[in-house]
Amino acid sequence: MDVLPPTSEPLPPRAHPTAAQLAGHEQDLEHVGLKRVRLLASLTLIAGIGLILAIPFALKGGAEFFLPVTAAMVIAIALVPLLEWFERRGVPSTLAATLCVTLFLGVSIFALASIVLPAMDWVQRIPQRIGQVRHTLDPLVSLYKSLQRWIDSTTAQIATAPAKSVRTVRLETTNSWIDTITTQAPHLLIQTFFALLVIFFFLAGWTAMRKRTIVSRGSFEGALTTARVIQQVVEATSTYLGTITLINIGMGIITATILFFLGMDSPMMWGGIVAVLNYIPYLGPIACVLLLSFGGLMQFPDVWSAMLPPAIFLGMHLIEANVLTPSLVGRKLEINPLLILVSLSFWAWVWGTTGALLAVPLLIIIKTIFSAAGTPDIAGFLFEDGVLTHVGDDDEASDN
Repeated sequence: MDVLPPTSEPLPPRAHPTAAQLAGHEQDLEHVGLKRVRLLASLTLIAGIGLILAIPFALKGGAEFFLPVTAAMVIAIALVPLLEWFERRGVPSTLAATLCVTLFLGVSIFALASIVLPAMDWVQRIPQRIGQVRHTLDPLVSLYKSLQRWIDSTTAQIATAPAKSVRTVRLETTNSWIDTITTQAPHLLIQTFFALLVIFFFLAGWTAMRKRTIVSRGSFEGALTTARVIQQVVEATSTYLGTITLINIGMGIITATILFFLGMDSPMMWGGIVAVLNYIPYLGPIACVLLLSFGGLMQFPDVWSAMLPPAIFLGMHLIEANVLTPSLVGRKLEINPLLILVSLSFWAWVWGTTGALLAVPLLIIIKTIFSAAGTPDIAGFLFEDGVLTHVGDDDEASDN
């Protein structure tokens, strides 16, 4: 067997990559990494859009669970400063939470009693007073009929075809409002009791839960961001609800006092209605004007006296909405009116009147979380090569 002799020629030296080749390789890696990031961001964006579209229907369908829980969480967050005030004076967390829930429950029962009991009497008087309402509105009805006759005569001269007769449809309710309240009362009591339990346990474990949430972060920066978000959410929510509550109570007291001197029955009820409905932006004051107009028509013999209560409230509301509330709330919380309107429409569609009451507090909580932790940068992702988040307001201020 022949064996080839080993060659004595040296191996050619290994060629080292040039700078251009290294730069091209780095560009390829960077391009692949960018594609991977954008793929993950695209999947995140698609999943987020699907989640956003599904959440409203889930909240609407599960209103029996989500509504009391959400309302309880908003109320509990607003009561955190009171809880911390008790704890700073040596009161144990459980006892402090009990005191907070007791105070809130006492104020709520007083407000409901001052509104519901007189309202039941007013509703019972509607069939007897409806004749007086018609008599009070006779001047306006006569003016409307005269205007309608003039319009009809003018239209008859121009029209080429006879007008069709208008059919009158009468709607009759099958059940009275008392039957509705009686049927819904057990369900409302259960939901109220469940919400009170959520408020109590949230407040009782607030201090330990906040400490555990902050300490469990993996880095100092994450712990600092978590603490900042929690503090800002509590401050923004409690500041808004506390300030608005004081303003609404003042509006209710002034309204009740004016109606008392005008001689209108149940002035405390009307003050309570004004205080509660004023929590709902835009729609609440409109409802107050309509209710006061109807109440005035039931109470006073002439239309000008009947329109005096809603006119006085409307003037008070214009001063409160354009001067008082912006000067007190606008210093710390600046919210776009369009966002308020969208939030009001959304939560009213999901949960009705209760959702409308929670619309602004929920908007403040969501806005504060995104402002402190970072908001999605959808436009930068779609039209540039950015990512899906950008820094919060505090970080932007520090960068500047």
